[in-house]
Amino acid sequence: MKLPLQGKTVLVTGGARRVGAAISRRLHAAGASVMIHYRASATEARALVKSLNAIRNASAACVKADLLDDKAPRTLVAACIAEFGRLDALVNNASSFYPTPIGRINERAWHDLIGANLKAPLFIAQAAARELKKRRGAIVNIVDIHAEFPLKNYVIYSIAKGGLAALTRSLARELAPAVRVNGVSPGPILWPDANIWKNTKTRKNIVERTLLKHVGEPDDIARTVEFLIAGAPYVTGQIISVDGGRSIAL
Repeated sequence: MKLPLQGKTVLVTGGARRVGAAISRRLHAAGASVMIHYRASATEARALVKSLNAIRNASAACVKADLLDDKAPRTLVAACIAEFGRLDALVNNASSFYPTPIGRINERAWHDLIGANLKAPLFIAQAAARELKKRRGAIVNIVDIHAEFPLKNYVIYSIAKGGLAALTRSLARELAPAVRVNGVSPGPILWPDANIWKNTKTRKNIVERTLLKHVGEPDDIARTVEFLIAGAPYVTGQIISVDGGRSIAL
């Protein structure tokens, strides 16, 4: 039986660990060849590529790039074409996340958070547009429920994800009818690495305000990404919240 993404190539930014790795694995299991972008997670990226190629030879590769570098978008697209000869879908997953409360916001944080969460997805999409149009492909942006409901003390991050939500809808108009563009907004899936999120009370409060009363799994996001790429040919310009109902209980 032919797999839904057999013969297709997908670029996943930040695809080596956490939710990005789950997306890479899910799309690969659906038959896609995957190009896994990483910046600092070389060990994780190479290990993931090795494991995927053990399942299906020459079906995964990785590419290093700093998404704040103006050359990165062209580098990523060129790597896909060089390795697999095509690019059918783009998943803008890579993200920076840390607090920027009013009074402590600076230019470095602005350029970093806006750059990773908003600027890079725009310019990668632009670099990929010609190839995606040729393949009648798809883009999925990993947004955040805090694009709509800002997270306290995370001013720039919330702004950037709000912009990414707007970018998703704008690109859907700009690239139609050849390319579909959608987004996924995760809720509590994996706890961030920062110490504040290791606090048991903080976590308990978040779970209590989530309708399904538990934290989601990375594969919850990955399944939705697969659906938007492979199983939703009449869906574009939409953002699906995968958050256990948290966004309607905030």
